[in-house]
Amino acid sequence: MYKEFFGLRANPFNVNPDPRYLFLTRHTEEALACLTYGIQSRKGFVLLTGEVGTGKTTLINKLLEWLRLQQVATAFIFNSRMNVPQFLDYMMADFGIPTDSRSKSQVLMKLYNWLLDRYRAGETAVLIVDEAQNLSDEVLEEIRMMTNLETFTEKLLQIVLVGQPELEQRLKQPHLRQLRQRLTLRAKTHPLSLEETKAYVTQRLRIAGSNGQQIFDPEALLAIHRYSNGIPRVVNLICEHCLVSAFVDQHKLVTTNLVEAVARDFDLGDNNTAQAMTTPPRSAASEKFDLVEALRTLTTLADRLRESEQDLPNERKL
Repeated sequence: MYKEFFGLRANPFNVNPDPRYLFLTRHTEEALACLTYGIQSRKGFVLLTGEVGTGKTTLINKLLEWLRLQQVATAFIFNSRMNVPQFLDYMMADFGIPTDSRSKSQVLMKLYNWLLDRYRAGETAVLIVDEAQNLSDEVLEEIRMMTNLETFTEKLLQIVLVGQPELEQRLKQPHLRQLRQRLTLRAKTHPLSLEETKAYVTQRLRIAGSNGQQIFDPEALLAIHRYSNGIPRVVNLICEHCLVSAFVDQHKLVTTNLVEAVARDFDLGDNNTAQAMTTPPRSAASEKFDLVEALRTLTTLADRLRESEQDLPNERKL
């Protein structure tokens, strides 16, 4: 609803992992280069980890976009809460390999023959598993066994595991040491620095159609970085709601006060963990007060919308 007001063609701060909006920091470039190198060199097993909201899925979508342009066969598993038969069924279906048998041995034999045919044709196949920190030990062991699908010199299946830092901790467990030893390359995503946050916001506005007109005050960008801790997903959340609030108030410039108001609405602080540990439980009276304030805000918004409607020409109202 605010796009026309700010001169934009699209919503610049959608939380969807759109690869068009991938912001290439030094760390992101290194991670993408690591992934593409591992696949092209048939290294077999690559790990990508990073904190929640630091752009792992957006990076993977960019990788998938590149792989499909190269006509590389891919299977992308985004729901990691599966048992072994479900995992194999989904992988085979996404690769487009027909399977008539429910027997695990027959499924794996069909996968091996299919991979061998692709290898003879000079092609490869890539399996990407997102949210891999949620995989069961049984599925992780099955993935390890799939790295044994190889010729004397090269791996037939390239596997990319993507997950939160908890995945690295899991792989340090003694019973998963065989899997850990198979990892040939590791890549990471990181939070944005202050300068990167500023450039990130500017780039997303530009891609969304901004003509360069200033929308965020420089001090507001400092506050956005402070409250988001450089996490791109939180940056998007703050910026999106700042634009909505600025539009409602008919302000063309997002100020620090507006950023701070949005941060309060979402319980964001300079140090969210410390704040959560030191903030006492909220009383029922406090909750009731917040509800009253929310109702007042909605009432004010409704009044403004009615006033705007009254100012419209009659033919527009019809």
